[in-house]
Amino acid sequence: MLKALLPLLLVLAAAATAQEVPVPSAPPAPAAPPAPAAPPLPMVGLATSEGLITITLESRKAPLTSANFLRYVDQKRLDGTSFYRAMSFPRDPPIGLIQGGIRNEAKRILPPIAHESTARTGLSHDDMAISMARGAPGSAAGDFFIIIGGLSGLDAQPPGSGDADGYAVFGHVTGGQDIVRRIMAAPTSPTAGEGAMKGQMIAAPIRILTARRIKPPPATPPAPAVP
Repeated sequence: MLKALLPLLLVLAAAATAQEVPVPSAPPAPAAPPAPAAPPLPMVGLATSEGLITITLESRKAPLTSANFLRYVDQKRLDGTSFYRAMSFPRDPPIGLIQGGIRNEAKRILPPIAHESTARTGLSHDDMAISMARGAPGSAAGDFFIIIGGLSGLDAQPPGSGDADGYAVFGHVTGGQDIVRRIMAAPTSPTAGEGAMKGQMIAAPIRILTARRIKPPPATPPAPAVP
């Protein structure tokens, strides 16, 4: 009887031993590679007779308007133009804008671009924003203005409460803000200009000597995810 049971006992013992062997755990999944850093935003340096103004373009939020400005820069159509208008309000500190560009000079002008509303881009006419001058929406070409202090009334407004289209912000001054403020304080002619611009034309326009792309600082890679 014992001899008959012996094979069965050996099988049961082997099965028990097999159950005690630990099953190796699966290797951990490899860490996901870090997301590539977003390319830096393009930058432009306006060398003026008062000094250098550096502009960073919001090319991801306002791609059409940024590309238009870069066309004027790359084709050197802004070289030899000027800041010719300064509008300020008597606040402390003062707020207002300065306007520059081609002044619709025929030999410099490129076809106008479609309007990129701030309601779509999410940008605003806050301090040191740069925006496109225009007549009707869709007529912007090579004239632009820089905000000092913030003029949110130039943003697209809700229906029935102002200009529903507003003006197209496409970047910010990130260097030379003191020069922008100095230009706003430049003396203006009491008689030059037409309509709302009368009295806002700079008596001795500030020359834009050159406008060139400048190398942005290296992009900062995103921080690794914390498990």
